[in-house]
Amino acid sequence: MSEYRLDERPPLEAQLIDFVDEIAYNTADLDDGYEAKLLDTGMIRSGVPLFAELYGEVERSHPQGLEKLKFNETVKTMLDRLATDLIENTRTAAAASGAQSAEEVRRLTRRVAGFSPQVATENGALKKFLVERLYNQPAIVMDRQRSVEALGQLFEFYLDHPEAMPKSYAEMAQHAPRHRVVCDYIAGMTDHFLLRQHQDLLGASSISAAH
Repeated sequence: MSEYRLDERPPLEAQLIDFVDEIAYNTADLDDGYEAKLLDTGMIRSGVPLFAELYGEVERSHPQGLEKLKFNETVKTMLDRLATDLIENTRTAAAASGAQSAEEVRRLTRRVAGFSPQVATENGALKKFLVERLYNQPAIVMDRQRSVEALGQLFEFYLDHPEAMPKSYAEMAQHAPRHRVVCDYIAGMTDHFLLRQHQDLLGASSISAAH
């Protein structure tokens, strides 16, 4: 860990990426939960005050609109609200910090990027809702467990059969620590690609056989 400066703040770009990823994932997960019929607008409105506020505005503007379209518009507006607040609050905090360079940002006692207090509370309610009402749904938990098992089995397979990886990774595994090369290869996979590779290389029965 010697190359990491653990006693300093991350660069401003890294701080922003943390929040941008969170906004993108949370709004996408909300949309996925709705599309999968694990969530409905009533449930979301009762658990996410920001969604309820924005959905009400959309409903007043388009009372005859289809629910799906009103949902889409609300999520889009919510994403815009979170991103805009992040930009404006970070700009204000950066100016107030007096930092004039990346090095000065790193030496500050706290991070610069972030939401305003009100929007931080609204975003916190969204995260809490997703954890309680979506991520812990039995179907989601079971699917996640299957994916974790598939990842572990695929990791072991590539350790034993590095030639099954693309040529560049297979060649790298001859000179670098094999577990590191396998980790790097798997880390670049999407969920769907990982499961497809698992199916192609190990077959559908391998997970159930592990129980």
